[in-house]
Amino acid sequence: MSPTPSEAIVAVDHVFKSVTDSAGTLDILQDIHFTLGARETAAIVGASGSGKSTLLSIIAGLDTPTRGTVRLAGEDLFAIDEDDRAALRAQKVGFVFQSFQLLANLTALENVMLPLELADRKDARKAATEMLGRVGLGQRLNHYPKVMSGGEQQRVALARAFVVQPQLLLADEPTGSLDFATGEQVMALMFDLNRELGTTLVLVTHDRGIADRCERRITIEAGRVGADEKRA
Repeated sequence: MSPTPSEAIVAVDHVFKSVTDSAGTLDILQDIHFTLGARETAAIVGASGSGKSTLLSIIAGLDTPTRGTVRLAGEDLFAIDEDDRAALRAQKVGFVFQSFQLLANLTALENVMLPLELADRKDARKAATEMLGRVGLGQRLNHYPKVMSGGEQQRVALARAFVVQPQLLLADEPTGSLDFATGEQVMALMFDLNRELGTTLVLVTHDRGIADRCERRITIEAGRVGADEKRA
């Protein structure tokens, strides 16, 4: 049984998203509605252009719906202003992207320390060092992204996402820039950390094998939920 909106970590409440230009109105998402509980893992799947990444951005509060809303740990994201949404994301959400999104002028350690420093954590260096050790990069603390492999950069990104111990982790095609073997290693590490820290995980993927590791698979078809399947 899915959690009620008041119990859920994520509650997507009848979300619609449309954009209008000189060619007319395009409906990207239509009446998306589901809830996710604590520690639940869900894969959002579907064809390219089906609206998956737009949905993930709305769940993060980075994009706004045309209608409907999203609640994160009970907080209505679109009843608060952008500054408060940003503060809520900093406290409760971690992100992992296909393109890593590391800051090139910062070392691995500094990249992982950054969200902790923004939260004014006094133990930022210690916590970041420990998390980089946890992802197998204890010897790469002072290396810059440009001298690291794609797999190593994604491990830094995982460390940065998990170091704040988020309630929710959002991952958009996290292995899309990696070869198969490296992607398998990164995903195994992501799921290990997710179980260890008890995070709710929502990931967008084209990879059926990755989707099958999640407890739920939500299929988006032409902007609608075509199926919401729970693993037996």
